[in-house]
Amino acid sequence: MKQYKPTTPGQRGMSKEDFSILSKKRPEKRLVISLKKTGGRGNSGRITVRHRGGGAKKLYRIIDFGEEKLNLPAKVISLEYDPYCTAFIMLLQYQDGEKRYQILPQGLKVGDEIIAADKAEVRLGNRIKLKNIPVGTMVYNIELEPGRGGKMVRGAGTAAKVLAQEGGFTHLILPSTEVRKVKGECFASVGVISRPEHKYVKLGKAGKSRYRGKRPTVRGTAMNPCDHPHGGGEGKTSIGMPGPKTPWGKPARGVKTRRKKLTDKFIIQRRKKKK
Repeated sequence: MKQYKPTTPGQRGMSKEDFSILSKKRPEKRLVISLKKTGGRGNSGRITVRHRGGGAKKLYRIIDFGEEKLNLPAKVISLEYDPYCTAFIMLLQYQDGEKRYQILPQGLKVGDEIIAADKAEVRLGNRIKLKNIPVGTMVYNIELEPGRGGKMVRGAGTAAKVLAQEGGFTHLILPSTEVRKVKGECFASVGVISRPEHKYVKLGKAGKSRYRGKRPTVRGTAMNPCDHPHGGGEGKTSIGMPGPKTPWGKPARGVKTRRKKLTDKFIIQRRKKKK
C-alpha cells in the first residue's frame, strides 16, 4: 500500500495499491466487449437503482469462471487489471493456442503453468474436483452445481477452506464464516485470490467515487418527510421510530431477506454476526 504526503486536501488519508506486479500489456482484443451504460435507469427512463451513473469509460473482460478446457495445460502470459473485478486477472494461453482470462490467485507469476482436471496436483491455480482436494486446503471460484461454473468466493483476497469430506459432499468454511456443504463433483481452484489489500484502500476524495460510476448518497435524515421516512424535524432530530426504514417504508435492519429456503439443508452453520 502506498501512503501519500498530503500536498492537497484530497491526498490526506488517501492510499493506493501496488500495481507493480501487473504486465504492461493492452487487454486482449478478442476477450473484451463494451457494455451499455444504464445510469441506474430502467426501460422507462426513470432511476430504478439509486447512486449509479457517470464514471470513466471501461471495457468488460470476458472471464472464464467455468474453465471448461479440462486436462489441457495453460501458461500464464500476463497479469492484468480488470475495472469490473476487485481481483486482478491473468491471461492464459492453452497448448492448443487459445487464450482466456481467469481470476488471478495470490502468488502466481508470468510463466507458471496450471491445469483443470478431475484429479490434478494440489498446486496453486490448479482446478480440481472438491472431493479430490485434501482437508485444510484454501480454494476459490467454487461451483455450486457441477458444470455450471464458479459462483462462490470470487472477490479480491477471499478464499474458502476445506473442512471435511463426507457422504459425497465437501464441507467448506466460506469467507463469511458460514459452513456449507457442496457436492464433491463440483470444481474449485486451489489458492487465495489476489489483491488482498483492496479492502484497505481509501479513495481520499469524492471524485474518485464518481470515476467509478458511484453517485452521491444522501442521508434519509437530511431529507424532507415526503422524500424519506426518516426526514423532517428541526436540527439533528432522531428518526422517531423503533428501527430504520428504507425510502419505501420497509424495515431496513434485522429483517430476513433469504428466500431460497430449499438450499437451507446445505448450510451446516450460519455466519457469525458482526458485533
